[in-house]
Amino acid sequence: MGKVVMYGTVSVDGFIADEKDQVGPLFEWMSSGDVPLDESGRTKVSQASHDHTRAYWDQIGVTVVGRHVFDMTEGWGGTPPSGIDHMVVVSHRPRPEGWHPEAPFHFVDGIEAAMAKAQELAGDRTVEVAAGDVGGQILAAGFVDEVAMDVAPVVFGSGKRYFGSVDTQHLLEDPDVVIQGNRVLHLRYRVRR
Repeated sequence: MGKVVMYGTVSVDGFIADEKDQVGPLFEWMSSGDVPLDESGRTKVSQASHDHTRAYWDQIGVTVVGRHVFDMTEGWGGTPPSGIDHMVVVSHRPRPEGWHPEAPFHFVDGIEAAMAKAQELAGDRTVEVAAGDVGGQILAAGFVDEVAMDVAPVVFGSGKRYFGSVDTQHLLEDPDVVIQGNRVLHLRYRVRR
């Protein structure tokens, strides 16, 4: 079974979006360089960000997201982002009627079912859990092995929290990855067991 990594781009004050779900300048780092991050060539980052992010993306077998993110992105048009093989959507509602029946999106009710499905699909590859409310729930349930953050130099003051509504203490190890890119600091921490 692969490791479980909670991931997201986050403001220095701990938010993944503002109160209106707008990400503002959080993702400026994805257009702040001259090295294409994907085949489209639209996303260009620094060499340091490319080497770190590309290696991470290539390890991911499945990403787990909440229904809110799925709805906001319109399900990425039925194609998982970043070349990911499968998406698991935590939702009390089923797949939208008539929505891309061939798309590798799996709708499950609850975080336990989501993690079971994600680990089944990922095999020995990484299960990525999107930061936010669902990510925080999965962390609180003890499923997360590592926390990965792309910290952007912006302060929101309020908004959607990286760890969602987690209200208990969780200890992390010292960061084992610290990489500076343009407009971003890539950090990775193991969860202390």
